[in-house]
Amino acid sequence: MIEVPAAETETLEEVIKGEVLRMYQEVAARPDGEFHFFHGRPAAEMFGYRTEWLDRAPPGAVASFAGVGNPHVRSRLTSGEAVLDLGSGAGLDSIIAGWQVGSDGQVTGVDLNPEMLGKARRHAADAGLEHLEFCEGRMEDLPLPDESVDVALSNGVINLSFRKRRVIEQLFRVLKPKGRISITDIVSATQLAQSIVNDPKLWAS
Repeated sequence: MIEVPAAETETLEEVIKGEVLRMYQEVAARPDGEFHFFHGRPAAEMFGYRTEWLDRAPPGAVASFAGVGNPHVRSRLTSGEAVLDLGSGAGLDSIIAGWQVGSDGQVTGVDLNPEMLGKARRHAADAGLEHLEFCEGRMEDLPLPDESVDVALSNGVINLSFRKRRVIEQLFRVLKPKGRISITDIVSATQLAQSIVNDPKLWAS
């Protein structure tokens, strides 16, 4: 395993976070643009999102979708549950969760990108979902109380963190006893070359 000095790691982390924010801000601003990762309705359809969901959701939420899979396949959401959508983006996964938990439930989306948060709030309002809340925060320090969430969803976000163990610790902190996690993400089965690890554009994908 390649060791990187702590100071260098902190600098690299800030550079990569800046690139990730810039990239996904572009997706939010012009979802019809060309990117080096799957996005929009074609990506959602490829990952098995139901046609009725995509037809019903606000078009902007679908167009700005930039996930890597479908966390709803195994989430088993039920009416009245409290849900965390980690890295909520433009809000598509939060909106789908909102339909499933109903008005007696609660969905909280957490994202680092102010542009995406603004879009998510508008999309939730367009969908008529008043029980959705979106707040700015880091996945390594979630702005939620202990044991406040029944289900945590995440779609292609945890891989962007340099401190993945800390993210998992935070998820377990906010989960209620017998709470559930439904995650889709990118995992490498082999050690990546340092040239890949140090490339911000490859993180933002």
